[in-house]
Amino acid sequence: MIDLRFYEVPQPLSASGIAAGLGAAVSAGDPARLVSSLAPAASASASDLVFVEEARDAARVKSAGVCLASRDAASAIPDGPAVIIVPHPRAAFAQVADQLVRLRTLEPGAPAIHPTARIAPTAILEPGVVVGPDAAIGAGARIGANAVIGPGVQVGARTVIGANASVRCALIGDGVILYPGSVIGEAGFGLAAGGAGARLTPHFGRVIIQNGVSIGASSCIDRGLLEDTVIGEGTHIDNLCHIGHNCRIGSHVVMAAFAGVSGSSQVGDGVQFGGRVGLKDHVTVGLGARVAAGAAVLGDVPAGETFAGYPAKPIRAWMRELAWLARAAQKRSQIKE
Repeated sequence: MIDLRFYEVPQPLSASGIAAGLGAAVSAGDPARLVSSLAPAASASASDLVFVEEARDAARVKSAGVCLASRDAASAIPDGPAVIIVPHPRAAFAQVADQLVRLRTLEPGAPAIHPTARIAPTAILEPGVVVGPDAAIGAGARIGANAVIGPGVQVGARTVIGANASVRCALIGDGVILYPGSVIGEAGFGLAAGGAGARLTPHFGRVIIQNGVSIGASSCIDRGLLEDTVIGEGTHIDNLCHIGHNCRIGSHVVMAAFAGVSGSSQVGDGVQFGGRVGLKDHVTVGLGARVAAGAAVLGDVPAGETFAGYPAKPIRAWMRELAWLARAAQKRSQIKE
């Protein structure tokens, strides 16, 4: 479901209109079916547009309004949705989504502090701050010079947002610190392959930052594609880190500088990352795990384990391999001598 604090729907689209715009036809269901929102296939309602690429995922779309589907997937979709067969469902979804839903933006010519913004009397706004329509800033919050708070953004009590930070499509809890230059809620790096090459997929999710979180200077947290990117309570993220779209970061996670978490990954409560750790997309790091500095995590990390290396593996295995390599290199040098 689209959060209308951050997005707007100019007008609903019909299945037949969507099909015509894509040069396709409605192959099943009611061509007059209207959709006014977007959702993941598994949680869609009758007013939502979805897409499905694989036949194994087709059963999840039974409650959707209109489904863009590959030919293989279309034959497995249950009765109910209006089905439009397209060669590249994700790319077609990106094209239609841009027409159906629009990101709310700052209005040209509007005052820096929009008249519909709700700002607590005890909040402090430094020079140059911009606050968009329907945004809310809680008691005791402080917004740094030249920071931009986008339309609909909610900022909790006692939260501090540093100079030149940019926040959009976000719900921010109490006692949060966003250090200068942090960028919260921009679109993630989602690509959709199509006949004319890859195109960026528009994002319609949110960022949720829970109470007591700190986000370091110049760090970036992408909003979700259709769901939420979530940073759990009491988590501390260092400078120059990046959290991709749809990620779920647990509570009391510690993440040192230059860490990068690719899209749709999950990091459990109490996880600790050393500096320059990188996670592949769709990876799960279990409760209380530790990842050593410089590690490249290409698969799941079990709860409580410590991983290290490139690619990352249990630290004892990695240390044994390093010791073996050191011995082998020493023997080789002795032979040459």
